[in-house]
Amino acid sequence: MIKLESIEKVYRTEQVETVALSNINFAVDEGEFISVMGPSGSGKSTLLNVIGLLDEPTAGDLSLNGRPINSYADRYLARIRNEEVGFIFQSFHLIADLNVVDNVEIPLLYRRGLSGKERRAMALKALNRVGLSSRVRHFPSQLSGGQQQRVAVARAIVAQPHILLADEPTGNLDSQMGDEIMGIMQQLNEEGTTIVMVTHDQRLADHTGRTVRLFDGRQVQ
Repeated sequence: MIKLESIEKVYRTEQVETVALSNINFAVDEGEFISVMGPSGSGKSTLLNVIGLLDEPTAGDLSLNGRPINSYADRYLARIRNEEVGFIFQSFHLIADLNVVDNVEIPLLYRRGLSGKERRAMALKALNRVGLSSRVRHFPSQLSGGQQQRVAVARAIVAQPHILLADEPTGNLDSQMGDEIMGIMQQLNEEGTTIVMVTHDQRLADHTGRTVRLFDGRQVQ
C-alpha cells in the first residue's frame, strides 16, 4: 500500500543545509494502522507530508497503492491526493465562513462527474458517520474543539480515501475527546482504511498495530 525506500529530505538555503529525513525505509500494508513517534523536530510531520505528496523527497522512492510516484507535477499529485489520500491535522483548518456541511464538501468540488446533489449526500453521510448529523448547519465557531475535529475527520473521509494520514489528530483535545476521535479512526481501520498517525501520546500509539520511531530524521528501532 505504502512503500518508502531510502527516503531523504533536505532543506537547503544559501547559508545552511538541514536534513529533515535520512534513509527512511518501511512499508505499510493495506489495512494497517501504524503510528509514527519521536521527539519534536525528529521529522514526523515531514515524513507524513512526503507520504501524502505534500512535499517532494530529495532522494529515494515512494510508492502508493503499488504505484511508484515518478512525477511530482502539481496536477498529477493533486489528483492522487484527492482520489486516494485523506488528511487530518492537529489544527482543524476549517473555513470559518462556511457551515459544517459545506466544509466537508470541499474535497468533492475537485471530483469530476459529481453533481451538487451527490456531493451533498456524500457530505451528510460522512457527518452522520462521525455523529454530527444535528450540526450540519452550524459554523465552526459554534462547535467545541472535539466537534470541530469530527468535522475535520468527516472532511478527510468524505471521498472514501484508501489512505488516511493523521498528524497529531488529538493534540488539541482533552483526553475524552481524543479517545472519541481515536475510536472513530479505529473503526475506519477495521473497515479497511489504511492509517498512518503521527502522535506524541504513547497511550494512543499502543492502540495501533505497530510504531515507527524517528530521531533526528532517522528511523530507529
